[in-house]
Amino acid sequence: MLIILALVSIIAGTIASVAGFGIGSLLTPLFALEQGISIAVVGVAVAHFIGTALRLFLLRKSINKQVLLTFGLTSAAGGIIGAFLHNIFQNTVLTIVFGCLLLLTGISGLTGLSEKVRFRGAIVWLLGGISGLFGGLVGNQGSIRSGALLGFNLDKDQFVSTATGIALMVDIARLPVYLAGQWGILGSIRESILVMTIGVITGTIAGRRLLEKIPDNIFKKAVSAVIFLIGILILVRH
Repeated sequence: MLIILALVSIIAGTIASVAGFGIGSLLTPLFALEQGISIAVVGVAVAHFIGTALRLFLLRKSINKQVLLTFGLTSAAGGIIGAFLHNIFQNTVLTIVFGCLLLLTGISGLTGLSEKVRFRGAIVWLLGGISGLFGGLVGNQGSIRSGALLGFNLDKDQFVSTATGIALMVDIARLPVYLAGQWGILGSIRESILVMTIGVITGTIAGRRLLEKIPDNIFKKAVSAVIFLIGILILVRH
């Protein structure tokens, strides 16, 4: 299992460096097969935080501060609420709804519909809160967040760096809540956390080089395709 976890961690880190998300979306369902969803969310959150911090450091010069401070703040607030609710209950129906939302988001991006939508004003705050809430609840915020960010006029470097900055804000908000609720289990999964962290770091560095080679006109289609595939993955698991 550790070998598979390592390989998927590298892939997840690479995808996250290209699309701005993917670590939680790929690693959480895999790790949950062995440990259950509650423990998996906490273990992956640690690797996610370290990989996201590294990715932000590499891309820090391209952050769109306006989007970060509007969408990002409410996303972090939603993440805290979702993390508290995660420690109370898990809802299969909620996860299925989340998967369907990802399918719709991916389709809108692939068909070009998302290019015609631009978010402004209060809707930006609302979308941030909703994406953060889902992230805290099911441990897979990145895909729905990136789907929402497709509605902003960001180039690929701004997109990934801003998505990464928001992800780190959410991690800082939700990780203490997860750890407080599941601190006792960390020792039993420390090897898995270490393997995931090393894999994510490796993939993050490799993905940064790959991002530089992707043309801007292909980038958003690629992100939409990844969102669509993750939606399918979530639905198949349930």
